[in-house]
Amino acid sequence: MRVLVVGAGGREHALAWALRRSPRVEELFVAPGNAGTDSVAVNVPIKASDIDGLTEWARGNEIDLTVVGPESPLALGIADRFGEVGLPVFGPSREAARIETSKVFSKVFMQEEGIPTADFEVFQDFDKATAYLQKCPFPLVVKADGLAGGKGVSVCHVRQEAEDALQVIMEDRVFGDAGTRVVIEECLTGQEVSVLAFSDGQTVMPMVTSQDHKAAYDGDKGPNTGGMGCYAPMSLMTPELLDEIQRRVLQPAVDGLRLRGLPYVGVLYAGMILTPTGPQALEFNCRFGDPETQVILPLLRTDLADVLEACVEGRLHEMTLRWSKEASVCVVIASGGYPKNYRTGYPISGLDEVADLPDVQVFHAGTALKDGMIVTAGGRVLGVSAWGDTLTQAINRAYCAVGRIRFRDQHFRHDIGQKAFTEGVGM
Repeated sequence: MRVLVVGAGGREHALAWALRRSPRVEELFVAPGNAGTDSVAVNVPIKASDIDGLTEWARGNEIDLTVVGPESPLALGIADRFGEVGLPVFGPSREAARIETSKVFSKVFMQEEGIPTADFEVFQDFDKATAYLQKCPFPLVVKADGLAGGKGVSVCHVRQEAEDALQVIMEDRVFGDAGTRVVIEECLTGQEVSVLAFSDGQTVMPMVTSQDHKAAYDGDKGPNTGGMGCYAPMSLMTPELLDEIQRRVLQPAVDGLRLRGLPYVGVLYAGMILTPTGPQALEFNCRFGDPETQVILPLLRTDLADVLEACVEGRLHEMTLRWSKEASVCVVIASGGYPKNYRTGYPISGLDEVADLPDVQVFHAGTALKDGMIVTAGGRVLGVSAWGDTLTQAINRAYCAVGRIRFRDQHFRHDIGQKAFTEGVGM
């Protein structure tokens, strides 16, 4: 099997790493990839946004399966384009991907399908949105409608914060056209959990659950990022809760899309919150999470290539997913200043030393090769994943590895995974 992974981040490195372990994958390519994917696959210098270029290359190189990592190429219709020329692709169509690419579409869809979610209102007029704040209880959440790199959501505790968020999104247009409309919704309380599931358009199979850490600094302080770390399995998730989420959230979403003529093939990612009245959906994503993928795939014991192919061929019901009973954690090492202004091009040391540590894998996110050296090339630079019999063991292994990696102005959180002990049942 010849497989192409589309994307350039830590998620794509983790996908390539997992696919490389499959005896069925004879040749593996990543477009455009990074300095880490270069060690497990052949990097192809085509941007993930170049849909025509990717289509032409995949046809010319007789690719048997394409796995799309980020949401942007899905929003651009890569699955539709590949389908038109007969190329099998793991990822939803442009219209089905609206479950992530439009917060308005997603919230209205959840409301119509009876999926438990926060009450909300939609606005495309700045003055009407700000006037609405006068009668809202706080805290509340303001969301840009379109894609904003995980940074278009603001939890607002007072009216001024909400007005500032609306100003940034709708007037200043910091997120461009993503800010044409906004969703203002009630703020739910509880622990958040990422529930990712494989889907072939009809059957839905959840993966091991995980918990992301979005805030930039320890103790969930600072601005939201794309994710500063993650652990799995999520400590509060019971089989009964997962069954409820599959029954009330995941399956209704896939069924609802199919009934709208939008069969959903790919990963359906439900961002959930465990409220005192039960689990509710915060949002959907249309792809593997980042950094969730870096903790989930090390625990998968079923051949990933087999699972992805079964989804594409509409026979996921034939598969059995097998998971390790271990715990896994990922600590993201970021550039200083991320998610705001930061510099790149700094040499990274210690990677060779970490490569010899047992049950540890470093997934490259924002790295590049320059003059034979690996240098920083993004905000989130590396994801250091580790696993063990207990979460404590996995955390210790991950931070032991983190301590051996060095680059200028590096930044990481020191408390990844600690919520499992402070809010849930320690492992």
